[in-house]
Amino acid sequence: MAVYDAESALIVVDVQNDFADAAGSLYVAGGEQVVERINGEIATARAAGATIVYTQDWHPPDTPHFEKDGGIWPVHCVRSTWGAALLPELEQDGPVVRKGSDGEDGYSGFTMRDPASGEERPTELHALLQDAGVGRIVIVGLASDHCVKESALDAVKLGFEVDVIEAAVRAVNLQPDDGRAALAAMRAAGVHLR
Repeated sequence: MAVYDAESALIVVDVQNDFADAAGSLYVAGGEQVVERINGEIATARAAGATIVYTQDWHPPDTPHFEKDGGIWPVHCVRSTWGAALLPELEQDGPVVRKGSDGEDGYSGFTMRDPASGEERPTELHALLQDAGVGRIVIVGLASDHCVKESALDAVKLGFEVDVIEAAVRAVNLQPDDGRAALAAMRAAGVHLR
């Protein structure tokens, strides 16, 4: 378990049915296996008075993010569907930051990018953490080679001290080494892998 205090936050990234349930449309192999560890982190963070925030893909039915509309991903996490819901076994104790809700790419919990123009805009996550006086964040969830990685890299750029708990993340691995490469990229950027 990580060490938490009132100036730290636990960010639980995209532990949603489409990613963490074997019946999901973009199932991350072993995604359901991290839930027990994540729930333990949530309990520890809660007991220490840390901020707990969840991120959630929340896509419209049609978006350039999806393969059917020119993107690279199968349809997943369509807003208000079973696939977009947080996994029922996941402890839920904090606000949810939704991303990709207007058709953007929503890899990072901190930013969304228009897939056509490349224009980025922030989510409410950074302001939420600033308002809570957070200086250090711990990241867990799915998937380590996409949304976890991008959230961690953005957090470092924003000046946070960042830990990622390796036992509480899993990778999509579109290419066999994507997960390992993501961990290496995070480490090189100054993320602490625990």
